[in-house]
Amino acid sequence: MQEQGSGTSATGAAGVPTLTDDVVRRALRNCSKGEASRLTVPAWVRDVDVATAPVVGWRDPKAPERGVLLVPGAGGAAPCGLVLRAPTGGGARAAAMCDLCRTTRAAGEVALFAAPRAGAAGRRGDTVGAYACADLACARCVEVERGTHALRPDPGRSVEERREALAERAGAFVDSVLGER
Repeated sequence: MQEQGSGTSATGAAGVPTLTDDVVRRALRNCSKGEASRLTVPAWVRDVDVATAPVVGWRDPKAPERGVLLVPGAGGAAPCGLVLRAPTGGGARAAAMCDLCRTTRAAGEVALFAAPRAGAAGRRGDTVGAYACADLACARCVEVERGTHALRPDPGRSVEERREALAERAGAFVDSVLGER
């Protein structure tokens, strides 16, 4: 994944990178500055340990058809993020697997998200789609030790392996939206 060119993220105690509203908005690569400024960043995002989080995702509480996926930068580099459009009719009507975290979730908990491509292609309406956890909580899903009826993580993999695979697949998705793959 190409590194974000606008510097590094803010740092908190002990030099751990933190996500401020400004860092999040600057990280968004497939939307206008105006759209980024209208985005609602939930308070819990500021508390995420970006040094260990494979991805950070959420649905905008003020615009539920909009979601955000952030991939933290390596070694304290600024994160790279995408604005996603969610379906208005809900998620899959049967159990489905998230393309990012490879967790099988109950009916309605996986949805097709469309990410406008960056630049001129996005302005023409070109998008890249992925089935993802409807709440974009993929990072939380890979942390589940044992599956339940409603939440079945990728079998045969440790939590650390699932975390690494999520980071890799999310990075590949970001790269495909940015036209880097």
